[in-house]
Amino acid sequence: MSAIDVRQIVKRFGDFTAVKGISFAVEEGEIFGLLGPNGAGKSTLIRMMTTLLPPTSGTAVIHGHDIVTDPDRVRRSIGVIPQAMTSDLELSVEENLLIFAKLYGVSRERRRALIAELLEAVELTAWADKQVKNLSGGMRRRVEIARGLVHEPRIFFLDEPTTGLDPVSRVAVWEMLRAIKRQRELTVLITTHYMDEADKLCDRIAIVDHGELKALDSPLKLKASIPGTNTLEVSFGGAPPGWGRALERLPGVERIVEHDHVFRISSDNGPASASALMELSARAGVDVQSLSIQSTTLDDVFVHYAGRALRDALQEAPATDFTFMRNR
Repeated sequence: MSAIDVRQIVKRFGDFTAVKGISFAVEEGEIFGLLGPNGAGKSTLIRMMTTLLPPTSGTAVIHGHDIVTDPDRVRRSIGVIPQAMTSDLELSVEENLLIFAKLYGVSRERRRALIAELLEAVELTAWADKQVKNLSGGMRRRVEIARGLVHEPRIFFLDEPTTGLDPVSRVAVWEMLRAIKRQRELTVLITTHYMDEADKLCDRIAIVDHGELKALDSPLKLKASIPGTNTLEVSFGGAPPGWGRALERLPGVERIVEHDHVFRISSDNGPASASALMELSARAGVDVQSLSIQSTTLDDVFVHYAGRALRDALQEAPATDFTFMRNR
């Protein structure tokens, strides 16, 4: 049985359909990413999975419990960390965890050991008696994560867990999440706007747009699924007239855009195109002043599946001096 099984779930608000029959499954032990632009429906989807919002039709089964027919057991099996930090600033770190443990009915004997374990896991043991208002943003986020684990859930939902944190704190949270997931055998579903975060953390990623599931696979396979796997950015000294047409004939080249004497070359085989480009330039006596190769990123995947209208508009705009397109 999957840890999360979303089955043709739909949510309508009057005449507006926010989620349009989405289905997917998250396996036990996965870190699963849910990506989408603002207004895509992912927040509504999360709220349904965590029983905060009833679906119009369809359902989801969370750790074996149906969100429609058995919401109480769903709530006891999940931990939810919202984007906004909600810990009480006037209470100590330990007191924040203690209140939640009592609310979830954790026994007194278990509370003491569990809170100590969680504080150690998030590296806040030395700060247990300090007021939360005295902590940095990254430390406060770690308090939130520990608090969400006081009832020992099996499935963890995190909404934008590193928003507003500096790069060092973000990486620290990533490492901590990996360690806690491994130690506690958690399944994690995460939403994020940071593509590097999704790429590094997630085993699989679902991309949602306009209430529909647009793509679902591992980051590596998603990046391999879109055309133009490499972009070469190159500037030349002494390029002759018609140089763009010569570059168009290089192996693997699909599209060339030139602007302000810099050529951006889309290629399905970056190394082969770069090697041929250097050979052509040497034969023609053209100086290669700079050359960089950019591989396909998760940002490219996101734009491909969730930003097609914007991408098409940008490509149609007359922002370049001239564009060469290979006919295939």
